[in-house]
Amino acid sequence: MESQEIFLTNDGLQRAAHQLEFLRTVKRAEIAQYLHDAKESGDVIDNAAYEEAKSQYAQLEGRIIELEEMLARAQLIDNVHSDVVSLGSTVHLETSNGRTYCYKLVGAFEAEPSAGRISNESPVGKALIGHKSGDLVIVSTPGGVKEYTITSIE
Repeated sequence: MESQEIFLTNDGLQRAAHQLEFLRTVKRAEIAQYLHDAKESGDVIDNAAYEEAKSQYAQLEGRIIELEEMLARAQLIDNVHSDVVSLGSTVHLETSNGRTYCYKLVGAFEAEPSAGRISNESPVGKALIGHKSGDLVIVSTPGGVKEYTITSIE
């Protein structure tokens, strides 16, 4: 098992704990019933529904273990308001052509760029850490070099 810490905001920690509880109770019971029904419906040797149920059960158990291990290594991100970008910061950026972006810097587990949450391990996240409002940040991305000015940090 990898011992690297997983950084989570309080919201991310709560979502992961709720997901784990849902999988352990509701989803596990659903798949167990599906497995039972498939087994009862005929020969288990050549039963596609039974094989599918076993596969779903194995995937579910793998996800439960993954969440348990992640929560055991979770390090809560303090929402410390600072004038320096760090994990948990909400950063407002502007490009040279006036386009604006707002990102919350989170750990990899919580990252969802379309919702404005970027990982501290992403190219933009790595480049922002340690910078202050007013700084020009140059980011090398797979799509090329990007320049952002930090307009504010929350």
